[in-house]
Order: sequence, then C-alpha cells, then structure tokens
Amino acid sequence: MLKQCVGSFLLLCCAAAPAATVELKGKASVTGTILAEKRDQIIIDIGYTVLVIPRNQVLKLLHDNEAAAQSIVAPAPAPPAVAIQPSLEPGSGQGFYRLAASSMPEQSVRELVNIIGAAVVQVRTPGGLGSGFFINPEGFLITNFHVVENETQISVEVYAIKDGQLERKSYKQVRIVALNKFGDLALLHIEDKDAPKFASVALGDSDKLSVGDRVFAIGSPLGLERTVTEGILSTKTRELEGELYLQTTAQINPGNSGGPLFNLRGEVVGVTNMKITMGEGLGFAIPVESVEHFLQHRDAFAYDNDNPSNPYRYLQPPSRTKKPAAQ
Repeated sequence: MLKQCVGSFLLLCCAAAPAATVELKGKASVTGTILAEKRDQIIIDIGYTVLVIPRNQVLKLLHDNEAAAQSIVAPAPAPPAVAIQPSLEPGSGQGFYRLAASSMPEQSVRELVNIIGAAVVQVRTPGGLGSGFFINPEGFLITNFHVVENETQISVEVYAIKDGQLERKSYKQVRIVALNKFGDLALLHIEDKDAPKFASVALGDSDKLSVGDRVFAIGSPLGLERTVTEGILSTKTRELEGELYLQTTAQINPGNSGGPLFNLRGEVVGVTNMKITMGEGLGFAIPVESVEHFLQHRDAFAYDNDNPSNPYRYLQPPSRTKKPAAQ
C-alpha cells in the first residue's frame, strides 16, 4: 500500500501541469505550476513548497497560454486554510529592490567602500550578532536566517562616515518580514519613527562571474563593524548539503553572516553565510539569484503562523476538558 501511494505521488509531481499566476486579494500574487483546481481551493507548486490557496482569497487565475485572465468566482466566505499577506511596500517585484545597470564600470575596493559601505549594517540579537544590507531606502534589509533564528528582539546598527569619523545609529523597532529557513535568508524592516531614507545597494548577477574574479565582503566579523576583506572567487558551484554556493578566499568569520559579497562594480553577488573552520580562505556565500527568488516570492515566505511556509508553526495544544462528540 505504501509503495502504491508513493508511486502515485511521484506520478503527480512528474505529470505536466499548466503554469499560472494566481492574483490574490490585497494586491499579492503567486506564480507556479497548478497541481489541482478544486471547488473551494487551488493547489499550486511554487518550486520549493506547495501552497493550498482558498478560492475566496483569489481574484484571478492567469494561465500562460491564455490571451486574457480567467475570472474566478469566489464561493460563500469560509475560514481560510492559508493566510497570505499582501505585497510589501514599497512596490513589488523588481520595484522592491534595484538591479544593477550593465554599464557600470569596475572600480577599486577603496572607492567602492566609500560609495556603498553605508548600506551595510550590523544586526544584533540577545543571542549574538551578524551583518546585513539595505535593498531599498525604506529600511528593508537582507540578512541570514540563522542570525535571527529564535529571536524576537532585534536591533540594527547603521554606520555613516561624517567629517572623517564613523557615526553609528541603533534602531530597535525591527520587524521580521519574511524567512526562508532552508535558504538561510531573512527579510527585516526598520520601523522606528525617526528612521530616515537609507543608503541601499543593487543586486548583480553571479552567473556573470568567472572563477578568479576579484570580490570583497563588508561585515562585522566578531563584532568589528565595517570590516572589509578581499579575495577571489574560487568556484561558482560548490555543493554543500544539496545547495550550491559561491566559494571565495575573502575572509569570512562569525559576524560576517548575512553581509554582502560584492564584485568590483559594487553589485551584490552573494550573501556570506559560513566558512570551514578547519582551514583558511574557505568562505561561502549564497548566490544573489537565490536572494532575488526570495524577494520575488516574499509573500510566500511571510512571517505568519498561518503560512505553511513559515519556519515556525505554533499549534493550539489539545484540550483535556473537551469530550469527543458523540458519533
């Protein structure tokens, strides 16, 4: 019986199914492969998980091979099985972050640090610290999941150079917006009332890198803020535990986690997240394409207990006072 069920499941996954975009209430959308369309719900595979979307949360279903959207009529209201948050301001998709211009010239690390260094921050929690970087001026920033794992009290220290001196400002109203436990990525937002517009960096393309290209990292190894380390790209496809990473000789240490790895055009090509402690010059970074995928589908990773993609899911404990209903 077990073998038969497993075989059916594999057949379901391998069978061809139409790709579609599901437009949701609240201006959000989900793109993936439709596995099933039922009267009260749509089951869609978005690549890293399967979502069950209630029909009463759907506005339109857009198939790739259709010239116009197919309207979906929602049935009578019912308690939703999955709550998906609306798109996060400001904007959505590429409007939420910047992609680098292809015509940007290469510069020296010294010049680039003065230009983009203010966009790199230190992320502090009661359990430790890490690094991060702003992706837009509204205070949204990327760091590693393991930097904020199990933490609710998060502060972000922002650094700026004024009159040749390093000035720091700490922001304590920091909200977890989205988490990808398996991709080791987190999206945070500074919500302090006095928060200004922040310096931000553009996302590049790690596919355009070649082995031997120079790269550099900015972060807070061991709490030493705004530390710059330079090296080369050792390999673009280092497989560790089933995931592909960029390997670099740029020194990566505890506290660098979540910080950006730049090319010589000042573009983020990776997010530093680990090193091999038994050797030197063996640092690793998450390719920036994984960051883009995370941001494009941030609604699916929204930090919400009702979201099945949430890394933590808190269920109601069973009640000992309620008796089972009579059959």
